Amino acid sequence: MCDFDALWADVLRIFPVLGGANAISNDPVEENVFQNVRQHLMMLGSIDTFAALVDLEIQSTIRNVLVPKFWKHIHDCLVSSKLQGWINDQALAIEALPDKNGLFTKFIDAINELHDSFQSLMQVKPRLIQLVGAETKPAGKTVKLMQEDGIKNSLRDCLLAQLPPNFSVVVGAFYWVHFKLFTKASNLALTTVDSDVFDELLCVGCNFEAEQCCCQRLTNMVNKTNMKLFEMNLIDRLTGSALTALIKLKIKEHISDTCMGIFDRSHLKQLETWLSDVIMSWLTNIFTEWKSKDSITDIEVPESVKSFKVKLTYFMYETFAQSVIGQFFSIIIDYPDSIPAIDDLKICMEKIDMRVYLTESLRSSLEARILHPGVNTMDILTGYVAAIKAIRHLDSTGVILEMVTAPIKDYLRKRNDTVRRVVTGLTEEGPTDLSEELAKGETIKECKDSGTDEFSNWENWQPDPFGIDASIMQYNSSRKMRSADIISMVVDIYGSKELFMTEYRNLMADRLLAQLDFNSEKEIRNLELLKIRFGESLLHSCEVMLKDVTDSKRINAHIHSDGDRTDNQLFDISSLIVSAQFWPSFNKESLQLPEEIENEFKKYTKAFEAYKGNRTLNWRTVTGRVNIEIEIGDRTMEMVVSPILAVIIYHFQNKNEWAIEDLSSITKVPASALRRRLSFWQNHGLISETTPGIFTLLEKESEKSQYEDMSLAEADEEDLESAMASASDQREEELQVFWSYIVGMLTNLDSMPIDRIHQMLKLFASHSGGVEFTQDELKHFLQRKVREHKLIFSGGVYQLAK
Repeated sequence: MCDFDALWADVLRIFPVLGGANAISNDPVEENVFQNVRQHLMMLGSIDTFAALVDLEIQSTIRNVLVPKFWKHIHDCLVSSKLQGWINDQALAIEALPDKNGLFTKFIDAINELHDSFQSLMQVKPRLIQLVGAETKPAGKTVKLMQEDGIKNSLRDCLLAQLPPNFSVVVGAFYWVHFKLFTKASNLALTTVDSDVFDELLCVGCNFEAEQCCCQRLTNMVNKTNMKLFEMNLIDRLTGSALTALIKLKIKEHISDTCMGIFDRSHLKQLETWLSDVIMSWLTNIFTEWKSKDSITDIEVPESVKSFKVKLTYFMYETFAQSVIGQFFSIIIDYPDSIPAIDDLKICMEKIDMRVYLTESLRSSLEARILHPGVNTMDILTGYVAAIKAIRHLDSTGVILEMVTAPIKDYLRKRNDTVRRVVTGLTEEGPTDLSEELAKGETIKECKDSGTDEFSNWENWQPDPFGIDASIMQYNSSRKMRSADIISMVVDIYGSKELFMTEYRNLMADRLLAQLDFNSEKEIRNLELLKIRFGESLLHSCEVMLKDVTDSKRINAHIHSDGDRTDNQLFDISSLIVSAQFWPSFNKESLQLPEEIENEFKKYTKAFEAYKGNRTLNWRTVTGRVNIEIEIGDRTMEMVVSPILAVIIYHFQNKNEWAIEDLSSITKVPASALRRRLSFWQNHGLISETTPGIFTLLEKESEKSQYEDMSLAEADEEDLESAMASASDQREEELQVFWSYIVGMLTNLDSMPIDRIHQMLKLFASHSGGVEFTQDELKHFLQRKVREHKLIFSGGVYQLAK
């Protein structure tokens, strides 16, 4: 009969874990003990049951003893470091840890204790094999212990099942210290401190004084810990997440430290070298440093490390691209010095699709930096041109360019001075982006010809780029976006070359009127360049204007050479004789000249009629410049002023005091405009407003009134107004031609909607070769007639006012 108590005692000598202990005695067990237990188990026919019992007890020990004890160590070190409330923000949490060195030591202690218990459990399997015999193994499918890595898998599964949320912070602190030790040599290489001073600094790796450096000891501790993690098959699953987060953090830090704000050189090659030499070498060190040096080969480096390099390379590209995109506004401003940074971003975007991120980031950056009232129009145009150059270098398809610059074009359309600033940028002296583009002498690209060109050049046809918004393609073909030059895109803000040429004609007229003795070579050069760009038909009027200036100089010289006329004249007159139908419309200002001055103009007109036969002159007396000399008291002043200012001061030589109403009546200038002009002479101390509406000539400078502190610039601003009518006023004057048609239509049909009116007027314009206009322009014109009470707008239709 079997003595079960003695049998159980022998079983506990072989497998103490069955008695609740998690350690194996170091004392050897005699072979007769194994034989006794084996004999009774075979006699009872329960060897498989016994093996299953041992397996369950080991799993219970792992689950209820080893794992809770390990996590208690981790919890205690988090509590001692005041981190128990931290959420696992991985990289951010690792970097902000207050005591990484303390967590490093406690993590090593916890792993050491876990490894000792693991080693004890690993002795169970050989004893079980010795007990049952190699030839009579129990059913492997039912006993995890007998399976390959059975205890390792059980330990890993139990650890992961009870994983606390902030464990990655502790692992991150461990590898943070290891990375610091590993990169000590590279950090020293970057140090430029003198050797004497360097000896007094703390060690870069361990933060101890140089004489007490313990980097090698700490490195050995790390290597032993990595070896134990690898033996327990935990190095991937237990530490992988924190290790990945730390590596990503180091990549971001390195990009920020070495690449931020530096656009004049390429960084990708340097980053790839750093990733290979530092990060991948460190990872390889983690997995292989604890092995024998002679046994390490490339083949033994885990495949997971090799494949991880590919993922980290893509992450590095993405992080670097995000860094460059975040600084792309500065890159635009620095172009072309920033071309290396753009080339790097282009390489990154070939590997990772960052187009949406780039578009959204750059649009928001441009809107925040330049699309607000605090930035003047010329600066916005400069930024727009720079954006075109930089983005086109990045993306030749034009997709990103069109998406990013769309808000700029929309904003510029809302500014009243955009067209004038563009034309000024094209023609002003000095190097500007627009004037340099104009000097290239290329013909402006036409969108309407794109379809014909694509069919005729079908061998080089390219499809529309992927990912472009359909609304963009509705107005711009991909060929146009790829080939359009900068001036074409600036003109595309309004979509009309005619509008830009009209504004250029206005600016040119202002310059010709302001400088009668100007050098025409610059204007002729600009005119020839613009003709190459926009065609001769749109600039024919400008050619006539320049010819008028040349002819006027010749006519003035001829009239002044007449000795009989010059003997009788009070002053010299030099006229600019314009061909009215080719010049822009003048603003509707008037000025009545004094009789003596008007007689001199009549003499000039007779001399012109005698020279030109059947032609005469209609004077615009409000425009021009007058050289005057004023003698009052002991003062003499010489200046060049506008005709209105000259007439005002002329009337004061006959009468020292004028009421503003009387002066307005004699000069035919509205009182409000006349008061602004009088402020010029008040500022010069010649006139004072003694009582409201009464202006008196000052004989002495000391008699200045309260206006003596008035700014000269403010007084002169009115004198800088353009003599030309604004573009909108000229446009309304052109549309005035159709007013009689509109009145006739509404008389016959009583009421009509705007789209019907527009269709009818377009029909009339096409037959008569008249002015083309949009429905929006017609709407503004009709609304003005409503304000003038000539039309009534009600229910979406227009009617004649009764």
